[in-house]
Amino acid sequence: MLSYQHIYHAGNLADVHKHALLAAALDYMAAKPKPLTYIETHSGRALYDLSAAEALKTGEAAAGIARVEGWFGMDHPYARALDAARAEGGADAYPGSPLVARTLLRPDDRMVLAEMHPREVAALRQALPWAEIHAADGPELALSITPPEPRRGMLLVDPSYEVKTEFRTITDLMAKVHRKWPVGVLMLWYPILTSGAERELVRRLAGLGDGAVTSEVRFPPAREGHGMIGSGLWVVNAPWGWDKAAAELAAKFRTLGA
Repeated sequence: MLSYQHIYHAGNLADVHKHALLAAALDYMAAKPKPLTYIETHSGRALYDLSAAEALKTGEAAAGIARVEGWFGMDHPYARALDAARAEGGADAYPGSPLVARTLLRPDDRMVLAEMHPREVAALRQALPWAEIHAADGPELALSITPPEPRRGMLLVDPSYEVKTEFRTITDLMAKVHRKWPVGVLMLWYPILTSGAERELVRRLAGLGDGAVTSEVRFPPAREGHGMIGSGLWVVNAPWGWDKAAAELAAKFRTLGA
């Protein structure tokens, strides 16, 4: 969706949930000596400036990472990604998921990123010149390159859901990719909304089976009238210990009193 700009939402509580558990998964996967492939279908940019007018306008980062960063000790892989972003972009920098991944991947790992917005593609290429960056439809790219080489790896699917049909069609993508790449770690993010628009997606995901695990957290809306009140992650082939990390993070979210 070319109108979507994640800078308005970077560092919100959904990002905290998603990026902390993405980091936990990649940290475990990278501890093993075999190389891996990391793929994203909706990459955005690698680095965000939380002092930008767009981020300040919504206040989502102030209600998000600025509020809860103390949850993560300096040895947590998400904290390492935050430090890497600030070392590169200054005190107000925040890592998008490509930079979270770059922090944890190794030189012999492969990174394949898809993004359609021209400005975001340009930012990705500047920040991650060694990655394979495609100005292309992410779901189509994922279907075309899976199973990848190296075969061991992860796919992150993180749509904006501005196109309402994505709540239905994205489950078809996950099923198709899983059939093509049964050993891949597949991670799908979805919002939890006051409208309940995500419920059909959740029902369809439950019907896919295959031993997937889900992490859902709730939180107060970032501002009056804001429709997102939670965040969900659905994961196939979750790495060892991921469910424990997800449970620990969910307990922290419950302290917010949503």
